[in-house]
Amino acid sequence: MSKDKQKLMIDQLDRRFREINSVLKSFTIPSNGWIITIRKALNISLKQLGKRLKVTSQNINQFELREKDGSISIQKLKEVANALDMEFVYAFIPKDGSLEKLIEKRANQVAKEIVMRTSHTMKLEDQENSKERLQKAIKDRAEKIKNELPKYLWD
Repeated sequence: MSKDKQKLMIDQLDRRFREINSVLKSFTIPSNGWIITIRKALNISLKQLGKRLKVTSQNINQFELREKDGSISIQKLKEVANALDMEFVYAFIPKDGSLEKLIEKRANQVAKEIVMRTSHTMKLEDQENSKERLQKAIKDRAEKIKNELPKYLWD
């Protein structure tokens, strides 16, 4: 993939993240899970939901327990949502709010590792750099890494 296309993709994803980030900040999953919460809110019995999914009420109970402990599959959540005439939605959201920040953070970490490894070698050869020069080298290397997005960024 070309660098321009990759940059465009990152920008588009970050725009989407900004649009939904304010909503997600206040978003919490019900402590018992969505299935049981929605089922009870709509006053649907285990048996009734089971009938819609062509499974037993015991299966529905298991789905609810598996959702609560995080072991339910995405496919099963989609099926339950569909049976409830709802849409299942999920997303990956960068913890720092954008892919750009994620890349920058990682690029800085990798750049520091590279520069400090080189600095250590130079120190052993009695050619140590100043702190200012090291900081500039880290900043420059991080910028280069961000622009190139090499595969080793994620090693």
